[in-house]
Amino acid sequence: MAPFFLVVVIFYLGPLVNILWLSVTDPEPGLGNYQKLYTTDALVRILLTTLRTCLITTMFSVLIGYGLAYAMVHAHQKNQSIMLTLLLISFWISILVRTFAWLMLLGHNGLVNNAFETIGLIDRPIRFMRNELGVLIGMVHYMVPYAVLPLMANMQTLDPRVMAASRNLGASGVQTFRRIYLPLTMPGVVASSLLVFILSLGFYVTPAILGGGKVLMVAEYISVQLLVTLKWGTAAMLGTLM
Repeated sequence: MAPFFLVVVIFYLGPLVNILWLSVTDPEPGLGNYQKLYTTDALVRILLTTLRTCLITTMFSVLIGYGLAYAMVHAHQKNQSIMLTLLLISFWISILVRTFAWLMLLGHNGLVNNAFETIGLIDRPIRFMRNELGVLIGMVHYMVPYAVLPLMANMQTLDPRVMAASRNLGASGVQTFRRIYLPLTMPGVVASSLLVFILSLGFYVTPAILGGGKVLMVAEYISVQLLVTLKWGTAAMLGTLM
């Protein structure tokens, strides 16, 4: 296995070393690119927007995923298989297709706004797009399946007799969940949160389309530095930071 392992290491570490090297040598040797993190207000705002968006996405994705995982684990075997199949099918749908679907649903003349206007809930379209709300909706929708799988795997390992013993000893359903079930599922919550947060950091298509250029995140900014301004050093620095 050693030759194959060596190939993997070279192809993995090679690009990383190249990015690190570019971040401290382009356009000139030194830490000038990293100093931009403290001196460029626009860059700071982009980083804060990225972190805020990723944290909110993680919170809602894990909350929704927890409920779905709980329902799947406690469903009948046949229903559980159907729910798991539907969940896995979502991985086959391109993120670009999903994003354009939300664009059609939540646009100014989209299905949601037209439906709300028809039934009289609103008198003017709601701005779902070209803001953080639209980006969050698209990102949460994409990330929920990633949140469900670690949680479901964790919940399936729990011994149901522990919860039954809690109920037999006089605890209510809420007490059993709060003091027994939730603490036992915390490893799954942590794993799910880390997975969703890390994947969210690299989001590019959804913020670019649903944000309409008004919600600039790090991945899109890196693309601009590489393809438009040709500041490879800045792009490498942000890649290293991520």
